[in-house]
Amino acid sequence: MTHTKWSRRGFLGTLGAGVAVGELASLTARAQGPAPNPARDAANVERDVVFGKGGDVDLHCDIYKPPAGAPVKRTAILHVHGGGFAAGNKNNLAARLQAQSALGYVNVAVQYRLSGVARWPAQIEDVKAAIRWTRANAGKLGIDPARIAVAGYSAGGHLALFAAGTQNSPQYEGSGGSAGAGTQVAACFAYYAVTGPAWEGFRKGFPMPEGSSEAAWKEAEPGTHIKGFPPTVLHHGLADVTVRPESSEDFLRLLRAANIPSELHEFAGVPHEFVAHQEFAEAVARLNDFFLERHVITPKTYPPFGAGRGGRGASN
Repeated sequence: MTHTKWSRRGFLGTLGAGVAVGELASLTARAQGPAPNPARDAANVERDVVFGKGGDVDLHCDIYKPPAGAPVKRTAILHVHGGGFAAGNKNNLAARLQAQSALGYVNVAVQYRLSGVARWPAQIEDVKAAIRWTRANAGKLGIDPARIAVAGYSAGGHLALFAAGTQNSPQYEGSGGSAGAGTQVAACFAYYAVTGPAWEGFRKGFPMPEGSSEAAWKEAEPGTHIKGFPPTVLHHGLADVTVRPESSEDFLRLLRAANIPSELHEFAGVPHEFVAHQEFAEAVARLNDFFLERHVITPKTYPPFGAGRGGRGASN
């Protein structure tokens, strides 16, 4: 298990303003349709593919294939956008998905019903429908159906973690399509994830039905399902005041206590949504790639490393 910290001078102020602009753009896009986006409009992207149903409404995904010349990993990563469960959309993920696709992965940005449309557990049912669809279409996507990972950002991080902890759990599967394909995942990546009460807005923003019990609220926390987790990576900015870094730090402790292969990468001086900055998107893509190589693609175990300086066998 590793825990790393990164720093970028001057990044906090620049991105802090950009996040507010991005939120406004997201709301405008829902009314006017997606603006031109070079990353999403690229030749390796298949846009707005229907993967299932959310109630009576078609759910769509964007598929980012590895570009020509990229290595072949035969692994898919499903990405779940953030937005406090009430906003955001899959179009905003394009640039960061291209960074991961360049390393040889098929990336799938998925749509799910927002809180203004449906209450819990509709959101996780939609994510699970996307996992089943990906597995059912593994041949067309050029992936191994045993190599499907899930990733999520902020509120989407909650959904990714919850999906990772409730694989093939009947009460959360829903009926959105691709029945019987299975919702097991090989790995999970959560960026500045909402894990429950560590987000001050959890009781206001989470789409829990009115009148739900305390037991239902506890059930909706990903940490309640920790024993079912695959290998998991958490990413968080140490200057995040939207979802405090303690959210991921506390979750890492749960993963470690359950002996889940897990890592937390913390980035000094950066706020919420830092991975929207391309330099950070590329950095975390490489970290994710290294993790998947070791735990999913060519799993490795390591002999004990040599003792530290001064120990038996240490070299100068």
